[in-house]
Parts: sequence; C-alpha cells; structure tokens
Amino acid sequence: MPLLLVVEDQANHRKVIQGVLESQGYEVCAVKDAALARAALKPETALVLTDLKLPGEDGLSLLKGLKKDRPGLPVILMTAFGSIPSAVEAMRCGAHDFLAKPLDFNELKRVVAKALASSSRESREWVSESAAERALIGKSPAMEEVHRLIRKAGSSSATVLVLGETGTGKELVAAALHAASPRKDRAFIKVHCGAIPEDLLEAELFGHERGAFTGAVREKPGKFELADGGTIFLDEVGTTSPVTQVKLLRVLQSGEFDRVGGTSTLKADVRVVAATNLDLQKAVSEKRFREDLYYRLNVVPIVLPPLRERREDIPELALFFLERHARKNGRPVPAVEPEALEALCAARWEGNVRQLENLLERVVVLMEGGTIRKSDLPPEIST
Repeated sequence: MPLLLVVEDQANHRKVIQGVLESQGYEVCAVKDAALARAALKPETALVLTDLKLPGEDGLSLLKGLKKDRPGLPVILMTAFGSIPSAVEAMRCGAHDFLAKPLDFNELKRVVAKALASSSRESREWVSESAAERALIGKSPAMEEVHRLIRKAGSSSATVLVLGETGTGKELVAAALHAASPRKDRAFIKVHCGAIPEDLLEAELFGHERGAFTGAVREKPGKFELADGGTIFLDEVGTTSPVTQVKLLRVLQSGEFDRVGGTSTLKADVRVVAATNLDLQKAVSEKRFREDLYYRLNVVPIVLPPLRERREDIPELALFFLERHARKNGRPVPAVEPEALEALCAARWEGNVRQLENLLERVVVLMEGGTIRKSDLPPEIST
C-alpha cells in the first residue's frame, strides 16, 4: 500500500489522522514539523498531508520545497484558517488540494484517495522535473506548429482546446500556455474530469455550501473559484455529462457560477484550457456533446500529433528520458547502439510519448552495462 507522510504538530491530531489513514490500509509516517518531514521523506513516499501552521517553517514553505524537489508528489494542506486566500496561495504553489479543520474524516479519505489516483495517473504522463524541462520536445514540422500556436495563443486569454491521443502530452501544452501568459504567477489548476465521479464533479468545479449534500459538513470553494486570475485545465472534457456541460457553458460565457446548494452567484476571471482524446465533432453530431460548448472551447485548437507521425523527434526524446531517469535512479546515462535507436524509431508507439518514457525508464533500471542494445528492448519494440 502507498506510504503517506503526515506532518501535524499537535500530537493528538497526529495520532488520530494516522489511525484514520491506517484504517484504510495505508502505511503512514507521522511527524511534528517540516524538518522531520524532510528527514522522513523517502523515494517511495506517495503523498504528503501537512498542516499549514507548523512550529518553525510553515506548511506553505514545506510545500514549495517539496514541489521543487519532487514536483510529481501530491501535497495536501490542512488549515484551521480555511480562508480562500490561503487556499488559493496553496493551490498556486502546487498543492493538490486542501482540507479545512476540524477535519471531516470521510472527506479526508476521499481527498487522499483521489490524490493518489490522480498521482498514479499523472506519473504516467510525460511531465518534466523542472521548469527548463517542461518544454515540449521536438523539432518536427508538426511540433514546430504546436510551438508556434503556444507562442501566439499563450499571451492571450483565449480559450484553447488541446486535441490528441492519450499519452501525447496535452497537459504539457496547457502548462506551456499558462507559463507563456500574463497569468503565469497566478494559479494553474488541473481537473481530470474523467477521473471524478459525475455526482462529485460539479462540486469539485464550482464548490459547495454546507449541507448541500450528504457529507458536505462545511462550505468549500471549487476549482474555478481557486483559479480566479489564473488558468484552469479541464482534461478529458469530452467525458462530462450534459448537466455539467450546461454549467461549463455558463462560466465560459459570463464567468459566473453557483456553488452547489448556494443562493448567490459568484464570478471568477479564469482562462480555460481544455483537452480531450475524443472526436468532439462526432460527439456533437451524435448529440453527446453540446454544440455551443464545443464552439466556446474550440476558440484556438491545438492538435498534438501522435508519436508515429513525428518519428524524427524520437532520438531527442530518447536522450531526454534516458538522462532524466538515469539521474532519478542514480545510474550513469547509457549510450544507445544504432540498431537499438533504429528499433525505437521504427516502433508503433500506440501509447505515444508516455509509452516511450515508461519503456526507457524500465530499460535504465534493468539493463546491464553502459550501452542499450537492441536485445535490451522488449520484443514488441525490437522485432
């Protein structure tokens, strides 16, 4: 089971949180401050749950350090000062979510499970380890067009629809658009619409009031509220239900939305980047996706090509991933014999860039010697 790190300075609270999480089958290491948290952090740590107010270094500072050293590690902040400003700051700095104290333990279980599921999914995404590595790699004509569109659209507030097969790096395009925009110093919030149950997605996006539904023991702002002034990335937007599509259309048209169970209309200035691997035009013709929402999303379309259509980028991608995973696993960067590189360039890559990265990490970990040979590649790649 995943190893979780809990940082809470109150001993009683620490023990209760540890007990709740261990009852779910997680392995838990619980410490009282940021210094002990850093000492207890292990490569296999899957999630960090930290209080915002800690003795000495606070939870926000710990979050910033963790996101710098382990950008893929989900961090959830707990705060007794559950104000919107502190939540926005935490999300802007890379927090996966936040929980208000006193904790609702059912919500704690749900948020932790959701963060772990999202982390597992994102660990298979092509997401780089530093700002310099976050650029989309490739100099093929298709990727040059992607770079051109990012440069031109990035400085605007126009809604962007990123299209492409699974594993092509759509989330990286969204991150690059945010980094190129005047909103780059504000929140960049990701929502994987397909990974959230439909009955919870509305509350996740727009927030909810206390008592709005079973388990809503306190009000909670949604992702649009937290992204005010920044960018929200709606991944797998094609999976949303007709009801959610209506609410998305409203917020795209006017910036207005209501919390679930709320009586007042809220407004947020949010730049929307959406992505899907589905054929939305076909979904529109089959009445599965609203035509008006499609046109609202498709202001600037960016199409990411599958890896098989830009094979000339594979050598550069391979070098990047080999260097990255050699460093990550404490191994020397291997050389690649020409026959192995030819096999990589000729493979089908149905899983696209994600499949290439996963394969090369496996090779780095399991290979013997300093050179990757064709025989080191799995049969489906080398034959």
